[in-house]
Amino acid sequence: MSEEKLSGLDELYSVLCGSFINALPVSGAALSAFSGSLQETPLRASDELAARLDELQFDLGEGPRREAARTRVPVLIPYVRSVTHEKWPVFANALLATEVQALFVFPLIVGAMDIGVVELYRTTPGELSASDLLMARALADGAAWSLLRQILVPDSGDESQQPDLSPSRREIHQATGMVLAQTGGSAADALLLLRGHAFANGQTVRQTSTEVLERRLDFTPPA
Repeated sequence: MSEEKLSGLDELYSVLCGSFINALPVSGAALSAFSGSLQETPLRASDELAARLDELQFDLGEGPRREAARTRVPVLIPYVRSVTHEKWPVFANALLATEVQALFVFPLIVGAMDIGVVELYRTTPGELSASDLLMARALADGAAWSLLRQILVPDSGDESQQPDLSPSRREIHQATGMVLAQTGGSAADALLLLRGHAFANGQTVRQTSTEVLERRLDFTPPA
């Protein structure tokens, strides 16, 4: 990857992290993407503590990040020090040694695709307000789409590493229409979803389209 491309991605990751910090009452943020097999790739942490939380959960193999990824719903822990952490006891012990008082983890999802997670922390306890939660979800949706466009469908000149993305086949057009109906977005976004899923799972777009047409793959957003 060229230095110019890498610099552009670094800037994107920084902007995405900053958008959460600027819009919400949180102290820091960490952003990670998934490769398609739930292997996390750290992208950006706003500060040393956010990076440490990310690293701890990766090293220990447990924590709210994994829970949010597995369940596809936010994990909200507004009072870190006054609740039990039965699902991640080892991480909890390490967490209590930090200044973190609240954790909020949001999955980054586009239709049927799990793009990554964003973890927000703050050094004062307390719940996010209803408006803050709406804002966090909206920012998470936007971040998921940004990462889908920039990571799962990279601009690579190595054609041998790219799936077959030709949109000219009838099955792909039909599948695009079905995805459009499922997501309520645009035709371009529907095709992007097909391409992203194909890339992330080592398939051609034709194979992914067949799964959609046979109703084995559904991009309807979670309720």
